[in-house]
Amino acid sequence: MTQYSFRKKLTGVLAIVFATAFCPTTSASAQSTNPILETLPRLPDETVECEVLIVGGGLAGTATAYESLLAGRTVCLTEITDWVGGQLTSQGTSALDEARRQRQLLFYSRGYKELRDRIERFYKILNPGSCWVSVSCFIPEDANTILSRQLADAARRGKGTLKWFPATVVKDLDLSLDGSMIESAIAIQHSPAAASVQMNVNPLSYVIEDAYSYEDSSLLSKKIIQFVPQVTESNGPADWYVVEATETGEVIALADVPWRVGLDPRSYLNPSSPVTSQDPYCTQGFTYTFAMEQTAEPQPQTMPPYYPQYEPYYSYERDRGEDFNYFDFVFTYRRIWSPKPRPEAQIFGVAVPQPNDISMQNWTWGNDYRPGTAADNLIYTEEQLQELGQLEPGGWLGGLRTETLRRGEENAYGYYYWLVAGTTDSQLGDGVKQPHPNHRFLAGFDSPMGTAHGLSKYPYIREARRIIGRPAYGYREGFAINEIDFSWADFRAEYYQNLPPELYQDLWRALAGLNTIAAIEQNLSPEQIERRSRSHIYPDSVGIAQYAIDFHPCMSASPPEAPGNTERAGVRQAHGQAYPAQIPLRSMIPQNVDNLLVAGKSIATSTIAAAAYRVHSFEWSVGAAAGTTIDFVLDEGILPYELVDNLPLEEPQLERLQQRLNQNGNPTAFPNTSIFNENWDDWRPW
Repeated sequence: MTQYSFRKKLTGVLAIVFATAFCPTTSASAQSTNPILETLPRLPDETVECEVLIVGGGLAGTATAYESLLAGRTVCLTEITDWVGGQLTSQGTSALDEARRQRQLLFYSRGYKELRDRIERFYKILNPGSCWVSVSCFIPEDANTILSRQLADAARRGKGTLKWFPATVVKDLDLSLDGSMIESAIAIQHSPAAASVQMNVNPLSYVIEDAYSYEDSSLLSKKIIQFVPQVTESNGPADWYVVEATETGEVIALADVPWRVGLDPRSYLNPSSPVTSQDPYCTQGFTYTFAMEQTAEPQPQTMPPYYPQYEPYYSYERDRGEDFNYFDFVFTYRRIWSPKPRPEAQIFGVAVPQPNDISMQNWTWGNDYRPGTAADNLIYTEEQLQELGQLEPGGWLGGLRTETLRRGEENAYGYYYWLVAGTTDSQLGDGVKQPHPNHRFLAGFDSPMGTAHGLSKYPYIREARRIIGRPAYGYREGFAINEIDFSWADFRAEYYQNLPPELYQDLWRALAGLNTIAAIEQNLSPEQIERRSRSHIYPDSVGIAQYAIDFHPCMSASPPEAPGNTERAGVRQAHGQAYPAQIPLRSMIPQNVDNLLVAGKSIATSTIAAAAYRVHSFEWSVGAAAGTTIDFVLDEGILPYELVDNLPLEEPQLERLQQRLNQNGNPTAFPNTSIFNENWDDWRPW
């Protein structure tokens, strides 16, 4: 028995805690005459009331639930998998992505700090994996246990009620006649069709369309659930709020609010964009993570039948010198479990691999799958969804291309085989890649990913559908966070000087900060303008985010694994350092629908800004902002957009919301980062 297996026996009982703490309470079966029910094969099996319906149990959804529970609210939380935590759990990326200075100061939302503390208490060490990509790498299954306990504790402390709906997807939304309110939501909860069969037997591509279908199948039994507002004495304009916290922006597609996906056209706001018109097909790569264990002896390795198709893609990526140990570099990169005692020999400051070490794999030229054309894009565009009928009542099937999910799964399995048995390298050529057979692929319900197949329950998604915020002062086409709002790029570099003169002029006027008006009135040339050395400061900030602008670009041709394929040219132009940034409330408020807030990766950003606004601590901060904002507007009897509709004029209620956030330990700005401080050099993320 390995130390990992022994530790699992000690912690397996925690699943009981999860099951009892998250037992949902429901009301009687629906008797509604709501028109949305006409599309159902039968009346809902349950009607459930809540003040806050959170669709998506990733980190943003978990953080929204955490703050809502502390505020004493009744929360319904749905999740397509059976784990809370998203990136940290069901997607397997259990290595905290954090900016250097923010981590040094431990300047995070209170719930995220509590999560880090709970990880350290759980393992008696913050980095049980002794990885080098992060200060904390750990087992995804354990993260689900930790987060489940944290939510249960929040409900007890705040006297809130959590109604947890695992294996549940939202199928339809019922909007008011004028479209301004979500009045109810129809969801499907699935369970194994046979009592002898467990969940998580098959990879996602096998079951995703089935999970969104009302009818029972040979694999899944279905329960139809209708979510409705909880009856309260509130006289406010909204009886409840719905939070979009899915990984790909499902609710914004169903709600028919303006959104976009993929590359945005080049402009002075996003000058690094490689395209001049919207390209909705090129999004960042997605990744099915998996865990592998080092063994003392060589293990039998079976080549997948499709391996030759994907082999031309795999690579260690960059030449690091003749004597460099590439395999140990990749293995320890995201090692999530390392038994003690650790040997003294080190690589990149952490222990070299040894038997029983477990590594989680998440590698760009490995298990990243990077489609980028209309033939293979993962997240369907609005036009594609309309053509497929997924935007019709009862037509939603998740909005993802199932075939691309399947190829991503095959690519991940193939990458494992390449690591242990491969001898080719698409970027570095012959002689670099050597076999490493002393490893085994971890699969089974007691594996770190908790699946019989060994892959993560859901792929790690780096980019989603993104709302276009409401038109506002200075944002006539709709609010969005853009590249120049926080990028550290050298905008005097040759690339930018070769932009069209008018665009380059507008770029530098926008970078002038407090001197923008003078630059315009005096018609200063770009060479005469001194650039602000800070981020854009938002008057409606409700949270914080810092990470580098980090791209895993789509590939140029289809399929991504085609021999000789290259990354889409120019996408990495924006890749690099970024100042600490803020989360403006306007980025969370969609157009048209007044009781919908957006958390997670679907806030209003450009594709370049989204490359930084996607990591763990950001998701928690935006979720904390959503939960606190909902509690505030329910108390005040107003709608979220009313907090910002008079900007840049004074908004007293907005200021009170910000005070509540900060007093609760959910900061809205980084220390010493005002518009009057131009010395932000300490805030480099790397």
